[in-house]
Amino acid sequence: MTVRTAKRSAGLLLFRHTDRGLQVLLGHMGGPLWARKDAGAWTVPKGEYDPAEPAWEAARREFREELGVVPPDGEAVPLGEVVQRNGKIVTVWAVEADLDPETIEPGTFTMEWPPRSGRLREFPELDRVAWFNPDRARAVIITAQAAFLDRLAEHSA
Repeated sequence: MTVRTAKRSAGLLLFRHTDRGLQVLLGHMGGPLWARKDAGAWTVPKGEYDPAEPAWEAARREFREELGVVPPDGEAVPLGEVVQRNGKIVTVWAVEADLDPETIEPGTFTMEWPPRSGRLREFPELDRVAWFNPDRARAVIITAQAAFLDRLAEHSA
């Protein structure tokens, strides 16, 4: 009998304080499956890692791979873990920093598209990133990841 272990992802949730209040940086998932979706299609920049790699190091590596920019230095606020509907365990840290969404150079992935066409196409991991206030972020983020917004709000209070 084969025991399946849950996939794990780690990421960084950037936040900033503006004259309009707290904002968080989220990425819209790339590729044709997400192109016309908004609600539930935004995520903390994150990615999968091997259990042998420390989660914090994976979070920083994945940030760089997903956004094409160096992850910011600063105090890392642990926001813990959530389990997404697909069973993936996601661990996130919040870091206060500002980032211009226009500076990202997203990493890519390859998939067969259209399905069963035999044609491989490359798509961005995240096709755009944007700053959101907590209420708007809650409306578009992957459902399980909304817990990170709550935990950040508790830290920022």
